[in-house]
Amino acid sequence: MSFWIEALICLFLILGSLFALVGAIGLYRLPDFFTRLHGPTKATTLGVGGMIIASMIFFGSQGDGLSLHELLITLFLFITAPVSAHMLAKAAMQQRVKYIEKTQGKPWDQ
Repeated sequence: MSFWIEALICLFLILGSLFALVGAIGLYRLPDFFTRLHGPTKATTLGVGGMIIASMIFFGSQGDGLSLHELLITLFLFITAPVSAHMLAKAAMQQRVKYIEKTQGKPWDQ
């Protein structure tokens, strides 16, 4: 494998890992439920996407060609993450989960 392909794979792995780390830190550090939804749905989705792109480049350079598995994982991830976050937010609104004052879009009184 050439140096440039390895460098590109390393770049996507590092970027994906950094996005996943930022998502995990956001999930831990953000103050209320509604702001915590952004960590796993946005940053972690990009993190897994970067790792899947690195996997596609690696296995594509091995002579096997592009795998349908990586494309299906990417499609499944980008469809299910926003839908699950929306369902969690709607359920939290229904249960009137407490939020901090900085959270915008208050549909109910605490």
